[in-house]
Amino acid sequence: MGATGDVGAGLSRTTQHRTLTMVREAIITCERCPRLREYCRRIGREKRRAFRDESYWARPVPGFGDPRARMLILGLAPAAHGANRTGRVFTGDGVGASGDFLMAALHRAGFANISTSRDPHDGLTLSDAFIAAAVRCAPPDNKPTREEIVNCLPHLEAEIEALPQLHLVVALGKIAFDAYLQLVKDRGVIPRPRPQFAHGATATLPDGLLLLGCYHPSRQNTNTGKLTPRMLADVFLKARRLLRVLQEKEEPT
Repeated sequence: MGATGDVGAGLSRTTQHRTLTMVREAIITCERCPRLREYCRRIGREKRRAFRDESYWARPVPGFGDPRARMLILGLAPAAHGANRTGRVFTGDGVGASGDFLMAALHRAGFANISTSRDPHDGLTLSDAFIAAAVRCAPPDNKPTREEIVNCLPHLEAEIEALPQLHLVVALGKIAFDAYLQLVKDRGVIPRPRPQFAHGATATLPDGLLLLGCYHPSRQNTNTGKLTPRMLADVFLKARRLLRVLQEKEEPT
């Protein structure tokens, strides 16, 4: 589920870039889930009043970030008027919404160069981090079916295979946490006992990757105080420490 050495030990940089490009094309042309595709297209036609003059992406949304990332951040699905509009994960869902909330924490921990995520052309870049979603199309009421989650897992697997330096997966919410464990199980790697989702809890999987749970930065969680800026920042500061420890273990003595 991803090598832990240098890119040269697995994919060359040119091959890796080409592989990620191929994965991206496979994602954005996917038609596996008719309910989701119809919903995304309808939202793209009807639009929200504030975005009525914009062209919506209205296609499945690929991952975004550093091709040499050691950390994968796994969310739930695109927001109907966020990533489904902009085409970039956690982007454009409103000032102070999930994208900004997440990026502020990543910026504080040194994984993002700016603290907001408003537009695909805003100059945002990620360092040592790659963001993806368990489901690549916006689902009605933010509730994908189990079948739709399973349909999307091959896209996640393909992105992971194209990111050979991954050491750590941060799952935003229980659905993303369970989706990643399902992917691991499908590959024949069965963790025992099964990790349980909890904010800030870390599990080492049999394939050597670390899985870190985190509440999803949805408005439902952030507006109620279930997830505060400090709580989210602490998760990514912890991720930074874990990556530092792993790097020290790999360095020759």
